[in-house]
Amino acid sequence: MKFSRPYTLSFLSEQFQCSPVGAPDLMITGINEIHRVVSGDLVFVDHPKYYDKALTSNASVIIIDKHVECPEGKGLLITESPFAVFNQISRFGYMQKQREPFNRSADYPGVFIGKNVTIGTNVQLGAGACILDDTVIGNDVVIGPNTVIGHTAFYFKKSNHQYAAMFSCGNVTIADRVEIGANCTIDRGVTDVTYIGTGTKIDNLVQIGHDTRIGEHCLFASQVGIAGCVDIGDRVTMWGQVGCASGISIGNDTVILAQSGISKSLDGNATYFGSPCREVREKFKEMAALKQLPDFLRKHQ
Repeated sequence: MKFSRPYTLSFLSEQFQCSPVGAPDLMITGINEIHRVVSGDLVFVDHPKYYDKALTSNASVIIIDKHVECPEGKGLLITESPFAVFNQISRFGYMQKQREPFNRSADYPGVFIGKNVTIGTNVQLGAGACILDDTVIGNDVVIGPNTVIGHTAFYFKKSNHQYAAMFSCGNVTIADRVEIGANCTIDRGVTDVTYIGTGTKIDNLVQIGHDTRIGEHCLFASQVGIAGCVDIGDRVTMWGQVGCASGISIGNDTVILAQSGISKSLDGNATYFGSPCREVREKFKEMAALKQLPDFLRKHQ
């Protein structure tokens, strides 16, 4: 999320009671989680395993729970509770933005439309669809009945055997000529954009997680489930009940056959199958070999 205006390191440190390290006038223009962070952003880290990743990322300021050497040109906000402070700053920045109710609700009877929503021309919204705050919908888009666009990101931090939600200040952007079936859910970005590219077609009962980016002219069959922060290229096909883990990438012109489980990034221009997912010819050879295993064991007992 980009702030409505930049804030200095000194302002945020005073506002949220952190110990600052770095130039007091260092400007912070937005806030993001580690998968999507860019220069000018603020990010948080609260586990030694990820200190280096955060400190060497593109973030300009890191909220951290330990005194460490500050990288040149960056700033630190030191606090005992980086996650809590990150959430507080997210809410603060989000609330500074002006939001007005959508002024064409009457054009879509039976549809709920939240604040700060942008809808293009020739858009069809099915009965019971929910288009929640900050969503952007392009032209010639079709969204089926009871589909929810822009619901809160499924992003939690575990502490003391309980889960605390990260405040979702991102949004969903749907490009032109996208079609989304009935009873789908597309979560808003937790700090960035969940994006559906031009011409992509999505069947009924599909779930797309926060901050995932889907390319152009993709095709997803029913019951596909995609976790957060996944980067999917152009012209990717996923058949029914494909599941995809978070934080991976899938190359252009990839086909994933039904009931496959994707746990690692996949190169483009190939067809994959199975769980864990592998190139289809290799997977079929593996399955054929396993089929012969009982006979092999009987012969060698």
